[in-house]
Amino acid sequence: MTGLRVRPAEASDFPAVARLTVAAYEADGQLKGEHGYEATLADVSTRAGSGEVLVAVDEVTGVVLGSVTFVLPGTRFAELSGPGEAEFRMLAVDPGAQGRGVGAALAQACVDRAAELGCRAVVICVRAGLAVSAHRLYERLGFVRMPEKDWSPAPGVDLLGLRLDLRNA
Repeated sequence: MTGLRVRPAEASDFPAVARLTVAAYEADGQLKGEHGYEATLADVSTRAGSGEVLVAVDEVTGVVLGSVTFVLPGTRFAELSGPGEAEFRMLAVDPGAQGRGVGAALAQACVDRAAELGCRAVVICVRAGLAVSAHRLYERLGFVRMPEKDWSPAPGVDLLGLRLDLRNA
């Protein structure tokens, strides 16, 4: 997307990342009935200490439009990844910036980072029944369903596992 740059988050970005992540999850209905996940989403410094927080910024204004957390297996926020796999979580786009390619740019940056690190695949999970646009985005990028990676962190929260094989990409 023209006018958009993805880069590592700086500490000065953390308040904007916290705000937009919580706002995006609320807008998608993903925080209904959730106990404590909003605090996890807002705790950007902990995420940055356990992985790489990337931001998409408007090149003209410098405003943070979205963010994602890229992690490797065995780190605090890794849920699905195993040896040779990378994972990204908490991809969020400011509700006012949706539809501008921000999510696609962030997801692609994670795929590129995984390839740069020599990973064989990228795995992610998406919430069943919500964020249809996210499901379409990941399908366009080549992610395929991996039902064996499906899981539920809490009653009523069903997560679907997806995987992108980088050896065929």
